Amino acid sequence: MSEADDLRVAVEALATKVRDLEDQLEIMQLVARYGPAVDSGSGEAAAALWTEDGTFDVAGHLRMKGREDIAAMVHGAGHQSLVRAGCAHVLTVPHIVVDGDRATGRSYALNIRWDPAADGFRVARVSANTWRWVRTEQGWRVAERINANLDGSAEHRRMLAPPADRSPDTGRRPGG
Repeated sequence: MSEADDLRVAVEALATKVRDLEDQLEIMQLVARYGPAVDSGSGEAAAALWTEDGTFDVAGHLRMKGREDIAAMVHGAGHQSLVRAGCAHVLTVPHIVVDGDRATGRSYALNIRWDPAADGFRVARVSANTWRWVRTEQGWRVAERINANLDGSAEHRRMLAPPADRSPDTGRRPGG
């Protein structure tokens, strides 16, 4: 192989790595926008993080399909009472596996609430999250989020386990 061929291969490899990093960063930014959107009561901003037909399943409580359902949840009386009482939806940085125009991931979500009697905050809920994202013309969007309380059940703990066919170090398929 010539020096020019070596250089071409190196540039292509770097371009692939840069695209992978850009994809992961865009997905992390997408996830990071969720908490501020719902905690400010901005239903449309929260809903815009999903695809038109995306789903948000709060296991055992509520399943939303589509942006209209997600916006309605944020604008609903239950959620608005949380906002008015002082709460924060804090999502951890997700572990992301990008596979072309699709990606999967897992993370934690904490619901932290103001407790006026204690003059401080308390963690009201910690949940496991599994995600499916898709690349759209508008950028990455959530296709599916499943949020389940970490209540001790094995099923909810399994949501956080690394997929068996993935490398734990890179999140990429072995050999990929």
